Amino acid sequence: MHSEASVPAQKVVRHSVRGQVLEALRAALVDGDLVPGEIYSGPALGERFGVSATPVREAMQQLALEGAVECLPNRGFRVIVRTARELAELVEVRALLEVPVMLRLARTAPVSAWTALRPAAAATAAAAAAGDVPGYAESDRAFHRAVLSLAGNEQLVHVADDLHRRAQWPAPGAPRIRRADLVADAAEHSALLEALIAQDLQVVESLVREHFTGAPR
Repeated sequence: MHSEASVPAQKVVRHSVRGQVLEALRAALVDGDLVPGEIYSGPALGERFGVSATPVREAMQQLALEGAVECLPNRGFRVIVRTARELAELVEVRALLEVPVMLRLARTAPVSAWTALRPAAAATAAAAAAGDVPGYAESDRAFHRAVLSLAGNEQLVHVADDLHRRAQWPAPGAPRIRRADLVADAAEHSALLEALIAQDLQVVESLVREHFTGAPR
């Protein structure tokens, strides 16, 4: 049983407790505070968050549906261990799904649609500058959702976002993502938007394909 000393003793406001616990656990997964392969109990995590075990268990059950943890009867929840290969495969599937859609949108979406995404790109830059890994993970997915939503296919957005979330969970022993890597990734969002606004399709294609080769995504 993991000591759980690495999980922040963050208190949760009572309203929307389950949702807040779920977001806190998702952030802990991305940040490496919930360690792959370790077992965590609902009561112990509830004590950390200042809530009962019930919302923790409910949140963990949602994470089990998302493939982040597995339920162990009478023991708690074990964080799923992913290999570097599995994470690379997730990135590859994302690229196969998102790159063609982005390139099609580059030819069909109006310039006004791209300029409207500047605040979303700025949010990723702000999280990156702060070195906020969980915050960056959320804003990064929000940016990609906003882009893909322009295709008008809700199923595409849902599937791509699920793949993106899974790809953000670190492999065991992986080093914490550096602030410099986050900043570089966020800069690609801004560069891509400016190329889309300028309708420079050659640069857009180069940036889109490059964007799926780095670590932070």
